[in-house]
Amino acid sequence: MDYANKLAALDAPKGRSLTQDALRRLSKNKAAVVSIGLVILIILVAFIGPFFVPWGYSEVDWTSIRKPPDFAKGHYLGTDQNGRDMLARVLQGTQMSLIVAAVATVVSVSIGVIYGAVSGYFGGRVDSLMMRFVDVMYALPYILFVIILVVMFGRNPVLLFVGIGAIEWLTMARIVRGQTLSIKEKEFIEAARASGAKPFTIIMRHIVPNLTGPVVIYATLTIPEIIIAESFLSYLGLGVQEPQTSLGTLISAGAPVAEVLPWMLLGPAAVLVTLLLCLTYIGDGLRDALDPKDR
Repeated sequence: MDYANKLAALDAPKGRSLTQDALRRLSKNKAAVVSIGLVILIILVAFIGPFFVPWGYSEVDWTSIRKPPDFAKGHYLGTDQNGRDMLARVLQGTQMSLIVAAVATVVSVSIGVIYGAVSGYFGGRVDSLMMRFVDVMYALPYILFVIILVVMFGRNPVLLFVGIGAIEWLTMARIVRGQTLSIKEKEFIEAARASGAKPFTIIMRHIVPNLTGPVVIYATLTIPEIIIAESFLSYLGLGVQEPQTSLGTLISAGAPVAEVLPWMLLGPAAVLVTLLLCLTYIGDGLRDALDPKDR
C-alpha cells in the first residue's frame, strides 16, 4: 500500500507557485502575448535601429527637403521641412517617449507605494491628513503645474520627468492605501507587531511585498497615460525641445502639414498608437492573470 501511495504521489501534478500560475494564465491571453512581443520589438528597434540608419536624427540633407520616402538616398520614411530623415527622428522620438515613460513610472510608483503604505498603515489622523494633501494635489491643474516648472527652471527634459511623475503617483497612493488598510489587519502583521518590529520595517518587509500584484498592474496601465501626457505636453510646446524630439513633438510638427506631407504624421502616429494599444492589452492581461478572484 505504501508503495502504491508513493507511485500515486509521483504521478500527481506538482503544485504551481502564484508566479507560475500567473505566467500560465498570462500566456493564454493571446492579445497580451502578442503585445509583449511587439513592445519588445519596438524597444529593440528604437534603441538599436539608429546604428543602422544612414542619417542622424538632427542631420540635414539639403538636397532632400520635404521629400517623400526615397530608398535611393536612404530616406525610408521621407524627410521633414528641414531635410531631416523622418525614420531617424521617429526612432529618436520613440526612445525619448519610452525613457520619459519609464522614468516617470518609476518615480510615480516609488512615491505612490511608500506614501500610500504609510498612510494606510498608520491610519487615523495621519491617514486623514495625508489623503487631504492628495486631494489638494488632485485639484491642482496638471498643465498649470508643468507650466510653473517650465517658467521657473526652463525647458529641461528632466523637469518633464519630474512634472509627470509628481502627478501620476496620486492614484497609485490611493490604490496602495486601500490595499494596506486590508493587509494590516492580517495575522502575520499582528505577529510582526508582537515580535517588536518597528512600523517602517513592517511596511517595507511585510506590507509592500504583498502589494506586488496591484502595483504591477497599475504601473503597466500608467505607462500609456504617461506617454500620452508627454505627447500632449510636447504637442503644446512644453515638452521635449529641439534638437531632441519625441513622438508628441513629431506629431505636433506633422499635424499642420498632414495634407501635403502625410509621411511626417503617419510614421510617429503609427508608432504611438501601436505602443499605446500594446501596453493597454498587456495591462489588461496582467490584471486578469494576477486577479485572485479568478484563480
